[in-house]
Amino acid sequence: MALLTFQHVSKTYDNVTKALQDVSFSIEEGEFVSIIGPSGAGKSTLLRCVNRLVDASQGAIFFDGQNVTTADKKQLREIRIKTAMIFQHYNLVDRLSVVENVLHGRLGQKSTLSGIVGQYTEEEKAEAFRILAEMGLAETAYKRCDELSGGQKQRLSIARAICRHPEIYIFDDSFSALDYKTDRVLRMTLDEKLKDATKLIVAQRIGTIRNADKIIVLDAGKIAGMGTHEELMKNCIAYQEIARSQL
Repeated sequence: MALLTFQHVSKTYDNVTKALQDVSFSIEEGEFVSIIGPSGAGKSTLLRCVNRLVDASQGAIFFDGQNVTTADKKQLREIRIKTAMIFQHYNLVDRLSVVENVLHGRLGQKSTLSGIVGQYTEEEKAEAFRILAEMGLAETAYKRCDELSGGQKQRLSIARAICRHPEIYIFDDSFSALDYKTDRVLRMTLDEKLKDATKLIVAQRIGTIRNADKIIVLDAGKIAGMGTHEELMKNCIAYQEIARSQL
């Protein structure tokens, strides 16, 4: 069974704007899948439908055997615990320290009281410091988050996601605002630290997704092509146009 499946999913905003139209695909455990397409193609809407930050208008979405589109509050909370979204704008807590931001990744698995008082086990704290070291942020552990550079904040948001032990990592255009060098370093880090993890990534640059197991090309809310980089370069006009625009 696939880890994530979209079945004929559509999303319409205000009964007018068709952000997604009859989208169907699946992701197997351990797959690296990327979504690419022009601005306004529906990429971010698609990602937000995975854990129902956005409700689909039609169709069904299944995650780990659970129907996301009909899940109640308890079931939806469990689904969101299993998914980790990394946004372009980090969504970190600036006033807290770096290590506290990492530990925030555990909040979904803790009781309300433990979360409110920031009560973490010694094992959780040790893991947070280990992950920071692996992400090259050990020396920043006690700094306030707002003292970090953009690249460091993005690494921190990934560290926080890793601390959650999710079943899928979802990157919503997370690197497009970074310079080329920082982008390259972060993607090398992902290749190393999340090599075997299930990843769904929105990308702007074809050069960063050539090694994806599957690339989904969105255009005006519809799937215009799906396959490997090599397959799409041969048979998907929309993908070829994106490639030419980035030469």
